[in-house]
Amino acid sequence: MNYCKKCVIPDTRPGSIFDDEGVCPACRNHERRSSVNWQARREELQALCDKHRRSDGYYDCIIAVSGGKDSHFLTYMMTEEMGMNPLVMTVGDPFTKTAAGVHNLNNLSEAFGRDRLLFNFSTGLFRKVTRIATEQLGEPLRFIEAAINILPTKYACALGIPLVVFGEDGAYEYGNTDVENYSALDWMIEYAERIDVEFWLDNGVRRDEINGLIPPTPEEIQRSGLEPFFMSYFVPWDGRRHWEISKRFGFRDLAHEWRREGNIEDYDQVDSVAYIVHSWMKYPKFGFARATDIACRWIRGGRISREKAKKLVMEYDHKLDQKAMDDFNQFMGYTTRQFWDIVERFWNPELFEKDGVLWKLKDPVYEDLL
Repeated sequence: MNYCKKCVIPDTRPGSIFDDEGVCPACRNHERRSSVNWQARREELQALCDKHRRSDGYYDCIIAVSGGKDSHFLTYMMTEEMGMNPLVMTVGDPFTKTAAGVHNLNNLSEAFGRDRLLFNFSTGLFRKVTRIATEQLGEPLRFIEAAINILPTKYACALGIPLVVFGEDGAYEYGNTDVENYSALDWMIEYAERIDVEFWLDNGVRRDEINGLIPPTPEEIQRSGLEPFFMSYFVPWDGRRHWEISKRFGFRDLAHEWRREGNIEDYDQVDSVAYIVHSWMKYPKFGFARATDIACRWIRGGRISREKAKKLVMEYDHKLDQKAMDDFNQFMGYTTRQFWDIVERFWNPELFEKDGVLWKLKDPVYEDLL
C-alpha cells in the first residue's frame, strides 16, 4: 500500500489514482478551492433557485436527507439562505435508531418548518437485500444507498418538483475525478447504468420489489425539466462546519449518548446504530475505514497534522463497534460467529497477513510510529 503524501488515504481506495508526486486526487481538488470565486458560485446558486422558485406555495425542490448534520445544513441553505420551499425526503432503514437520530429527524422538520416524506422499504425486502449484499459483496447497504440516491429523483419527476438537492459530489470531493460540475444529471444517468438490476434478480429479488432502484429514464428527466444538483459545487463542503451550523438549529450529536469504537468523531452517521458496520467493511477489502476518511478531511481542512492523523488511524481504524455489530446481527439473524465467518471471505491477502486467527495490515500508514 502507498499513502498520499499530504493526507493518509491509501491508493487502495477504489478509483483514486495518485499523481507523480504521490498526492491523491481529493487533496489536489481541495487545493483548487483557493482559486474558486465562491461569491460568483453563490450567485449561480441564487440564479438557479430564482429560475425554479414558485409563487403558488407548492414545493420547488426536494432535499435528500437522513436527518444528520449535512441534512440540517442543506435545509438551512435552501430555506434560510435561498428562501425556497423544499420537501425533505428520507429513505429510512429498520435498524435501531439512536436517541439523537430520532430527535434529529423530527427536528429537521420542526426547526425549518418543512414537510417531510419518509420512504421505507418493507422490512423483509430490506433484510433480504442486505443479506445478499453482505454475503456476496461485503457491502451491506449497497441496495439502500442506491435507493437513497435514486428515489428523490423519482419522486421529483412524479410530483413535478424541478430541483433535487444533493450534498457533496462524492467523486470530486473524495478523489475519483478532477472534473467538477454543479449538475448531478450526468451522475444520475451514469449511476443508473451502474445499478446491476440483474444481480438482484439472479439472487432471488423479484422485479416488483426492485422498483425503488429503477431510476427515471433520461427521457423522463428531460420531459420533467428536472435539475438535480450538488450543493458542494456552490459552497466549500466541510462536514465539521456543517456540524457547527446545524447545532444552532437543534441538531444533536452522540457526545452524551454513545462513544463508538473505531470512530474519531461523534457527529457523522449518527442516526442508525448498525449503519457503521457498512462503512467498516471497507477495512478488510481496502485496508482503511472510517477513521481514515475523517482524518483525511481534517487534514485537508487544516484541523490536524498528518502525524496526528497517523496516530488516530493506528488507534481507531481497525475497530468495529460492538454495539453496532450486535444490532446488525440481531436484525439480520446472524450469530457473532456467522458474522465473522462472512467477514473472513473479504480479507484481502495482498494487504493483510494472518497471524493465528487475526488478520494484520502488512504496510500500515503508522509503521514509522511503531
